[in-house]
Amino acid sequence: MDTKKYLGARIQEIRRSKGIKQSELAENLGIDPKYISKIECGRCFPSFELLDKISQVLQKPVSDFLSVEHLQSRSTLLETLMLKLNSTSDDKLHSAYKILNEIL
Repeated sequence: MDTKKYLGARIQEIRRSKGIKQSELAENLGIDPKYISKIECGRCFPSFELLDKISQVLQKPVSDFLSVEHLQSRSTLLETLMLKLNSTSDDKLHSAYKILNEIL
């Protein structure tokens, strides 16, 4: 797993969900917009201090930025889902089917 890439993608995902532009985030953080771009592209790691500031500006706990499992490749996600589905009870399998059928 490329930690920098996934962390950057997660920051970008949360920023976009809040409707905030990179330039706005950079301004609120007091840093160069190019640095935010490098972080979101996975070329740079933010310091923990900066990650804490990002979490404050985007109003999300730091732990939300570290939740990146859903950003893995399609094949990895499908493999993980299949392993979970194969090892679950019939009741949970039926429930999972109903949920997936509704959202897909």
